[in-house]
Amino acid sequence: MDSSLPVTTMSSSKSERRSKSKNLPSTSKSSLLMGFLSCLAWLYVAGRLWQDAENRMLLAGLLKKNSGQQPKVLTMEDKLMVLGCKELERRIVEAEMELTLAKSQGYLKNQLQKSGSSSGKRILAVIGVYTGFGGRLRRNIIRGSWMSKADVLSKLEEKGIVVRFVIGRSANRGDSLDRNIDEENRAKNDFLILDHHEEAQEELPNKAKFFFSKAVQMWDADFYIKVDDNVDLNFDGLIELLQSRHDKDSAYIGCMKSGEVVVEEGKPWYEPEWWKFGDQKSYFRHAAGSIFILSKNLAQYIDINSASLKTYAHDDISVGSWMMGLQATYIDDSRLCCTYSGQDKVCSLA
Repeated sequence: MDSSLPVTTMSSSKSERRSKSKNLPSTSKSSLLMGFLSCLAWLYVAGRLWQDAENRMLLAGLLKKNSGQQPKVLTMEDKLMVLGCKELERRIVEAEMELTLAKSQGYLKNQLQKSGSSSGKRILAVIGVYTGFGGRLRRNIIRGSWMSKADVLSKLEEKGIVVRFVIGRSANRGDSLDRNIDEENRAKNDFLILDHHEEAQEELPNKAKFFFSKAVQMWDADFYIKVDDNVDLNFDGLIELLQSRHDKDSAYIGCMKSGEVVVEEGKPWYEPEWWKFGDQKSYFRHAAGSIFILSKNLAQYIDINSASLKTYAHDDISVGSWMMGLQATYIDDSRLCCTYSGQDKVCSLA
């Protein structure tokens, strides 16, 4: 038994050496992997530190470059400048709001030209009689009735009434139509010529804009009146009507009506934008176009906002649409309503 013991010891030591030799490759692989990962981590950290160092150098250069141009902290003057800009912005917003309110009320900032009121007398009304290039016969009839004498216009102006025939210019500016009107005006001196308006039937809504704008700029009156050239005017009755309504602010006076919108093209009074008047196809309340009256501030409103006012196919509808957005006082006066005689429309102010 004693002789077998060394043999056992030698065999066990050999087995231990073999197990250690088997575990050696796995340990070396783990060490290599850890070393590789450590190198990657070191390279990443070094790269970030280098990048941060470059950014810091760049920022330091920029700060050094701009240090002489901009202060590092806001001075009191800078703060006051910022506050001043905010205050100026607030004042601009308030001024815009006041201007919008003034426009809605029909006020003008500039002084009105008073070429028609040089005598200093108060003008009660400016009457614009719509006429056209082919309306000389009607103009002569009017001159032969309520403008029959040469001094009638001056006497009317003494009563505070200014009357002018209103007409635009020909599509071919300076042609015989324009020259005939200029010659007639030199002889009669009773025209209000709208130089920037083209005289045409389809341009009547725009004619209303130009007439009220130019009348407001030329005469400072209480009322401005549009009249067709087939209206038989009674000036005494008209003056009485105006004086009775003198205390009314924002007065919109006429023969008030509404009616069905004509949607079929080719028919009289066709409205191309009929679809805007709702499912019932009915016009809103407005003064008939033969004669209607606007107070001073309403006419001024048209003058101020003429560039943005929407027009429709007819002048009375257009003016009525402008009045709808204002606090206008609608006055329906039957004396301004018209009757028909045959093919002619005859209106008479009793």
